[in-house]
Amino acid sequence: MDAVDQAILRRLQRDGRQTNRELAEAVGIAPSTALERTRALRSRGVITGFHAAADLERLGRGVQALISIRIRPQSREAIESARDSMASMPETIGVFVVTGNEDLLVHVAVPSTAYLRDFVLDRLARRKEYVDVRTIVVYDYVQPVEQSELPSAHRSGGRTPYS
Repeated sequence: MDAVDQAILRRLQRDGRQTNRELAEAVGIAPSTALERTRALRSRGVITGFHAAADLERLGRGVQALISIRIRPQSREAIESARDSMASMPETIGVFVVTGNEDLLVHVAVPSTAYLRDFVLDRLARRKEYVDVRTIVVYDYVQPVEQSELPSAHRSGGRTPYS
Protein backbone atom coordinates (compact mmCIF):
# COMPACT_ATOMS: atom_id res chain seq x y z
CA MET A 1 0.00 0.00 0.00
CA ASP A 2 1.35 3.38 -0.95
CA ALA A 3 0.57 6.78 0.59
CA VAL A 4 -2.49 7.30 -1.65
CA ASP A 5 -3.98 3.94 -0.65
CA GLN A 6 -3.33 4.76 3.01
CA ALA A 7 -5.03 8.15 2.63
CA ILE A 8 -8.05 6.59 0.90
CA LEU A 9 -8.34 3.96 3.62
CA ARG A 10 -8.13 6.55 6.41
CA ARG A 11 -10.81 8.73 4.80
CA LEU A 12 -13.17 5.80 4.24
CA GLN A 13 -12.69 4.59 7.81
CA ARG A 14 -13.71 8.02 9.07
CA ASP A 15 -16.69 8.27 6.72
CA GLY A 16 -17.65 5.33 4.53
CA ARG A 17 -20.67 7.22 3.18
CA GLN A 18 -18.79 10.04 1.48
CA THR A 19 -19.11 10.26 -2.28
CA ASN A 20 -16.28 9.24 -4.54
CA ARG A 21 -15.94 12.89 -5.59
CA GLU A 22 -15.59 13.97 -1.93
CA LEU A 23 -13.03 11.21 -1.34
CA ALA A 24 -11.00 12.21 -4.39
CA GLU A 25 -11.02 15.86 -3.40
CA ALA A 26 -9.95 15.10 0.18
CA VAL A 27 -7.08 12.88 -0.97
CA GLY A 28 -6.07 15.17 -3.84
CA ILE A 29 -6.58 12.80 -6.75
CA ALA A 30 -8.94 12.51 -9.71
CA PRO A 31 -12.32 10.87 -9.06
CA SER A 32 -11.52 8.11 -11.56
CA THR A 33 -8.28 7.36 -9.67
CA ALA A 34 -10.11 7.31 -6.34
CA LEU A 35 -12.68 4.87 -7.70
CA GLU A 36 -10.01 2.63 -9.23
CA ARG A 37 -7.91 2.65 -6.05
CA THR A 38 -10.93 1.95 -3.83
CA ARG A 39 -11.98 -0.97 -6.02
CA ALA A 40 -8.42 -2.32 -5.91
CA LEU A 41 -8.37 -2.09 -2.10
CA ARG A 42 -11.62 -4.06 -1.98
CA SER A 43 -10.46 -6.69 -4.48
CA ARG A 44 -7.19 -7.18 -2.52
CA GLY A 45 -9.21 -7.71 0.66
CA VAL A 46 -7.83 -4.62 2.45
CA ILE A 47 -11.31 -3.10 2.63
CA THR A 48 -13.63 -5.87 3.76
CA GLY A 49 -16.91 -3.93 3.90
CA PHE A 50 -18.72 -0.83 5.01
CA HIS A 51 -20.63 -0.84 8.28
CA ALA A 52 -22.93 1.33 10.31
CA ALA A 53 -21.47 2.05 13.74
CA ALA A 54 -24.03 1.94 16.55
CA ASP A 55 -23.95 3.63 19.93
CA LEU A 56 -24.33 0.75 22.40
CA GLU A 57 -25.49 3.10 25.16
CA ARG A 58 -28.38 4.30 22.99
CA LEU A 59 -29.22 0.70 22.18
CA GLY A 60 -29.70 0.06 25.89
CA ARG A 61 -26.44 -1.88 26.16
CA GLY A 62 -24.34 0.50 28.23
CA VAL A 63 -22.49 -2.12 30.33
CA GLN A 64 -19.62 -3.86 28.60
CA ALA A 65 -17.57 -6.75 29.90
CA LEU A 66 -14.82 -9.13 28.91
CA ILE A 67 -15.55 -12.74 29.79
CA SER A 68 -12.76 -15.30 29.81
CA ILE A 69 -13.74 -18.93 29.39
CA ARG A 70 -11.70 -22.09 29.87
CA ILE A 71 -13.05 -25.11 28.00
CA ARG A 72 -12.71 -28.82 28.63
CA PRO A 73 -12.18 -31.13 26.91
CA GLN A 74 -9.38 -29.26 25.22
CA SER A 75 -10.04 -29.93 21.54
CA ARG A 76 -10.41 -27.98 18.33
CA GLU A 77 -14.04 -29.07 18.04
CA ALA A 78 -14.94 -27.99 21.58
CA ILE A 79 -13.24 -24.60 21.22
CA GLU A 80 -14.72 -23.91 17.79
CA SER A 81 -18.16 -24.94 19.00
CA ALA A 82 -17.91 -22.62 22.00
CA ARG A 83 -16.56 -19.81 19.80
CA ASP A 84 -19.45 -20.14 17.37
CA SER A 85 -22.00 -20.44 20.18
CA MET A 86 -20.75 -17.26 21.85
CA ALA A 87 -20.59 -15.40 18.53
CA SER A 88 -24.25 -16.19 17.88
CA MET A 89 -25.47 -14.62 21.14
CA PRO A 90 -26.98 -11.14 20.74
CA GLU A 91 -25.01 -9.84 23.75
CA THR A 92 -21.70 -10.61 22.04
CA ILE A 93 -19.63 -7.92 20.33
CA GLY A 94 -16.55 -10.04 19.64
CA VAL A 95 -15.00 -13.41 20.36
CA PHE A 96 -11.28 -14.11 20.54
CA VAL A 97 -9.67 -17.56 20.67
CA VAL A 98 -6.61 -16.96 22.84
CA THR A 99 -3.56 -18.61 24.36
CA GLY A 100 -2.83 -18.89 28.05
CA ASN A 101 -5.05 -20.15 30.85
CA GLU A 102 -8.26 -19.29 29.00
CA ASP A 103 -9.45 -20.48 25.61
CA LEU A 104 -11.91 -17.70 24.75
CA LEU A 105 -12.17 -14.02 25.52
CA VAL A 106 -15.64 -12.69 24.80
CA HIS A 107 -16.59 -9.00 24.60
CA VAL A 108 -20.24 -8.42 25.51
CA ALA A 109 -22.50 -5.39 25.89
CA VAL A 110 -25.62 -5.65 28.06
CA PRO A 111 -28.18 -3.33 29.70
CA SER A 112 -27.03 -3.60 33.32
CA THR A 113 -24.75 -5.37 35.78
CA ALA A 114 -27.76 -7.42 36.94
CA TYR A 115 -28.29 -8.58 33.34
CA LEU A 116 -24.58 -9.39 33.09
CA ARG A 117 -24.74 -11.44 36.30
CA ASP A 118 -27.75 -13.40 35.04
CA PHE A 119 -26.18 -13.87 31.61
CA VAL A 120 -23.01 -15.33 33.12
CA LEU A 121 -24.73 -17.49 35.75
CA ASP A 122 -27.69 -18.70 33.70
CA ARG A 123 -26.26 -18.99 30.19
CA LEU A 124 -22.54 -19.61 30.62
CA ALA A 125 -21.64 -21.05 34.03
CA ARG A 126 -24.16 -23.88 33.61
CA ARG A 127 -22.42 -25.26 30.52
CA LYS A 128 -20.45 -28.37 31.48
CA GLU A 129 -17.66 -27.71 28.99
CA TYR A 130 -17.04 -24.22 30.45
CA VAL A 131 -14.91 -25.15 33.45
CA ASP A 132 -13.93 -21.59 34.38
CA VAL A 133 -15.78 -18.37 33.55
CA ARG A 134 -14.40 -15.01 34.70
CA THR A 135 -15.90 -11.61 34.09
CA ILE A 136 -14.22 -8.22 33.91
CA VAL A 137 -16.47 -5.15 33.71
CA VAL A 138 -15.21 -2.53 31.26
CA TYR A 139 -15.20 1.02 32.60
CA ASP A 140 -14.38 2.68 29.30
CA TYR A 141 -13.94 1.49 25.72
CA VAL A 142 -12.32 3.43 22.91
CA GLN A 143 -12.18 1.90 19.47
CA PRO A 144 -9.65 3.50 17.12
CA VAL A 145 -11.31 4.92 14.03
CA GLU A 146 -8.42 4.17 11.71
CA GLN A 147 -6.45 1.00 11.08
CA SER A 148 -3.51 0.89 8.67
CA GLU A 149 -0.22 -0.84 8.00
CA LEU A 150 2.44 -0.44 10.65
CA PRO A 151 5.68 1.24 9.63
CA SER A 152 8.11 -1.22 8.02
CA ALA A 153 10.35 -1.48 11.13
CA HIS A 154 7.37 -2.83 13.09
CA ARG A 155 6.52 -5.47 10.50
CA SER A 156 10.11 -6.69 10.11
CA GLY A 157 10.87 -7.11 13.80
CA GLY A 158 13.00 -3.98 14.02
CA ARG A 159 13.04 -1.51 16.88
CA THR A 160 9.67 -0.30 18.03
CA PRO A 161 8.87 2.97 19.76
CA TYR A 162 8.57 0.94 22.98
CA SER A 163 11.98 -0.75 22.87
